Amino acid sequence: MYEDIISVIRGSADRDFESASKLLEECVNADVDFIHALRQIGIIPECIAHDSTEEKLFSKASDAVLSRAFREIGLKSAVLKERGDAADVLAESPIHGYTLVADAKAFRMSRTAKNQKDFKVVALSGWRKDSEYAVLCAPYFQYPSKSSQIYAQGLEHNVCLLSWEHLIFLIENGIEETPALSFAPLWNFCDAYAHRVLCADMKKSFIEPFNSVVLELTGMTRDMFDARLNAQAAVVIERGEREKLFWKEEIAQIQEYTKEQAISELIKAKKIREKISQIEAYVRGLQV
Repeated sequence: MYEDIISVIRGSADRDFESASKLLEECVNADVDFIHALRQIGIIPECIAHDSTEEKLFSKASDAVLSRAFREIGLKSAVLKERGDAADVLAESPIHGYTLVADAKAFRMSRTAKNQKDFKVVALSGWRKDSEYAVLCAPYFQYPSKSSQIYAQGLEHNVCLLSWEHLIFLIENGIEETPALSFAPLWNFCDAYAHRVLCADMKKSFIEPFNSVVLELTGMTRDMFDARLNAQAAVVIERGEREKLFWKEEIAQIQEYTKEQAISELIKAKKIREKISQIEAYVRGLQV
């Protein structure tokens, strides 16, 4: 379950990164309630510190969840071991023969602004190497609702902007690739759609047209898809209450600080000592 993933991450202080990543992948692959993890993995918990080893491990867990999701819909898939400037997941269709690279994205609910660099659409395209397709998987409700440079980049570089919610929808309805059903039109959506879009509209969201292709390909109804989105919205709302509770407990703890504790924490938060050390190192470099 998702809680097991978090437990592994929080308990990995004594493990090296590679062994902790392997343990996380084993945890995801053994999960009997995988759909629960899939519903939660798009949100980074507030209890995990920003830019920490735990945050990097959460990213590895999201890679493992994405890889398993691909296997659940009939593809072969594995998490790649490369570190930096490479795709995180490789998948292959055993029936239709194509391959794709993929990148998993998760965001904090407290993150108020996301820009194109957060999605790395262009970089993902460059990581495909010999694979036909490149797929970015992010939370459905985190994609810009109206317009963004990421849509123009997706169209220009033929990068599929998939969501965790699309995968949940496919898996919950038991939809897998068959000789008669290939998911290639999904992965290749941007290439096909780009021929129908005016240059002036390149930045406009194409999530709704993509949803239409998903439904047309699978034979599912819009009501079924909307029900899944509404159910996921409820999951996100409930998760929001839990994430707010974390910060409310932090406030309560801070309010109990002594004056000395408060001063110490403020100095640490502003990284004042580190700034002084950096200035001293710079000056030492100029001294003869």
